[in-house]
Amino acid sequence: MKREEVKLGLAQMRMVEDRQKNISNARRMVGAAAREGAQIVCLPELFDVPYFPQDELSDIKPEKIPNDTTEALSEAARENGVVLVGGSLYEKRGGKKAYNTSLVFDECGKVLGAYRKVHIPQDPGFYEQDYFTPGSGYSVFETKYGRIGVLICFDQWYPEAARANKLLGADFLFYPTAIGTVKGIEQSEGDWQDAWETVQRGHAIANSIVVASVNRVGVEKDTTFWGGSFVCDQFGKVLGRAGRREQVLVAACDVELGRDIERGWGFLRNRRPLTYRGLAGSR
Repeated sequence: MKREEVKLGLAQMRMVEDRQKNISNARRMVGAAAREGAQIVCLPELFDVPYFPQDELSDIKPEKIPNDTTEALSEAARENGVVLVGGSLYEKRGGKKAYNTSLVFDECGKVLGAYRKVHIPQDPGFYEQDYFTPGSGYSVFETKYGRIGVLICFDQWYPEAARANKLLGADFLFYPTAIGTVKGIEQSEGDWQDAWETVQRGHAIANSIVVASVNRVGVEKDTTFWGGSFVCDQFGKVLGRAGRREQVLVAACDVELGRDIERGWGFLRNRRPLTYRGLAGSR
């Protein structure tokens, strides 16, 4: 019997100050991924604007959804017949609250739902708590190719978030991302990019889930975004990895492999949830 294969496309983008140019570039790259056979495409975090949270104050303001960006994303999904993980947007919602929000569109351009970033960093060059309210939970979206989970950038470091998506039934876990090195901050712990990729490959293995992480590239003020977007299979094998330039990455994955691993290794069936109560503590 032929194995079920799904092609994932990652649009590793370079952002500019002109928002409309970023939106146009995103649409172009979605189309390029579709022409290479991608069935599910993902854009980077905050793809329509420069990475403004590297400053504690910014002139960039959140916008209500739907807006012109979400309309463009819907059209891109429909025109190319792809499921689209729309990176993330700076969303105004509920008075003064603003979120880092990812929308998922089906191949007809219909919004399947939204995920709002839960883990918000606050470090030099990444002052996101000055802008974003944390989301309140996780969602998995049913598509014709399988169930999609979405987490955003800093969520990458939290195994609990990946496990929550797996327990909700995700086959694929997408991470729209904006991460890089910051001028004047030494990587004293070790290589940040290597740790970033390694921890996500670990999430893939521990959860028998395909992981696809798409970063931005280029220099924006003091931050150099390193790209390195990648797709890995359910046992951590890298199926495709981008470099440091703007590019479209397309990789094919075997959806059934995750189920094979679950049957053979039993990572989920051998869990002991009653021993994990401390994970829900206040710290």
